[in-house]
Amino acid sequence: MNPLKTMADEELVVLYAGGENAAFDVLLSRHKSSLYSYIYFIVRNKDLTEDIFQETFVKVIVTIKQGRYTETGKFKAWITRIAHNLIIDYFRQERSENTLSNDEVEVDLFNNSKLCDGTIEDRMVNHQVLSDVKKLIQYLPESQREVLEMRYYQDLSFKEIADNTGVSINTALGRMRYAILNMRRMIAENQMELSLT
Repeated sequence: MNPLKTMADEELVVLYAGGENAAFDVLLSRHKSSLYSYIYFIVRNKDLTEDIFQETFVKVIVTIKQGRYTETGKFKAWITRIAHNLIIDYFRQERSENTLSNDEVEVDLFNNSKLCDGTIEDRMVNHQVLSDVKKLIQYLPESQREVLEMRYYQDLSFKEIADNTGVSINTALGRMRYAILNMRRMIAENQMELSLT
């Protein structure tokens, strides 16, 4: 059996930084499946998942080779955080490139029956709640939004969330509690009714 496979992540990082390329192969094989699944769960696109997965490991390689890796004992959380940041960067870039304005068009795009499968009323009734919830999430502070997304969209435990974000479990729980309280407050202030038809 390959002795590298029994080593801890941190030992492998040190070996790889010192020129032992086989150590990186072990790190990659150890974490590739969970990291790939994590990225795919969020982006839901195979090609994009591949791109972000590759870019994550390029950043990992560069950081280790430049001697800038300092996350002792938290390699998995560190690579997950790199992937998470790359995903956020991608979506921010997409949002800024694909923002449409209805003001610049003479016809009303949002009420044009030729552009809809059903009537606009049907579609709005079915999608309003999800849209409202997504909007509310965007108004949360980033730390609260991150915990909420990890808990409900990635189904991570609070221990996993704490490891991935580099905070204590109590802090992760507190952020979730404040996220829910903030969303309830926003719902009340905007007199929103969140109920699916």
